[in-house]
Amino acid sequence: MSYTRQEVVVNRDLPAVTVPYGSPVTIEAGCDAIITQQLGGTFTVMVEGNLYRIEGVDADALGMEPIEEVSHSHDGPATAESVEDAAWMMLSTCYDPEIPVDIVNLGLVYTCRVVPAGTPDRFRIEIEMTLTAAGCGMGTMIADEARNKLLNIEGVDEATVDLVWDPPWSREMISEPARLQLGLL
Repeated sequence: MSYTRQEVVVNRDLPAVTVPYGSPVTIEAGCDAIITQQLGGTFTVMVEGNLYRIEGVDADALGMEPIEEVSHSHDGPATAESVEDAAWMMLSTCYDPEIPVDIVNLGLVYTCRVVPAGTPDRFRIEIEMTLTAAGCGMGTMIADEARNKLLNIEGVDEATVDLVWDPPWSREMISEPARLQLGLL
């Protein structure tokens, strides 16, 4: 994980998403970029004053090693408790591309329910989360990332991530360590 800005030259056409709008774009090879955030297996880069989110699998275009998806396995058979613990851990690897704090410590995840899915060691995870702003164009992308990470937990057959707006998010929901990190204390 890194918060240090690093200047790079994009060495191939690079799929990206605009921040905060969430629109897919291609950053052309040869562009100068500044990596502003490298957290949770993704990168945020600035090109010509605009921010973009880059998936870790495309890190080679930034001159770095590609980052593969992380999976989680349990010590022994999966249980509802071990799946819930893994879910919170995996959710804590999802970051808002503009804020260097994970969605759990930002207070965006309201509920995490683990429900049996047929056999004793198979589960479904149901998440309710919100965003820092209702109009955030990155919301669907953050929710999809959370869902995909949850599906990488051993024993999880299905995961749903619902965006909710009640209660509305406020800065008071940020964990104390995250508020300290962000200089809000």
